[in-house]
Amino acid sequence: MTATTPRPRPKVVTLTDAAADRVREIIENSDEAILGLRVGVKNGGCAGMSYTMEYAKDAEPFDEVVEDKGVTVLIDPKAVLFLLGTEMDFQVDKLSARFVFNNPNQTSACGCGESVALTPASLDA
Repeated sequence: MTATTPRPRPKVVTLTDAAADRVREIIENSDEAILGLRVGVKNGGCAGMSYTMEYAKDAEPFDEVVEDKGVTVLIDPKAVLFLLGTEMDFQVDKLSARFVFNNPNQTSACGCGESVALTPASLDA
């Protein structure tokens, strides 16, 4: 019997350099010690779902921990299938600065940009 090496698990979320720099800045400027940012999704908005972000002091028992470009992002376990393959970016324009999620599971978005329709990723891949 030969042992097989499991294939590496893909990261649920990857970060652009701009997103990693902003997460690093948030962590460094926090008044209290935080591990990173927790990202998830919740029901709501005119398109059905919206992304959530909050400070994470610790990893919760079933969080998916993503280490990318020297920063930590924790993924709420209920959001993993909705975020699988997502690239997290940080964009600055004349009127706003915000995190943007380039999500292959997004099927539509509302006109105001505050909510999205997401389909869970298939586990068959």
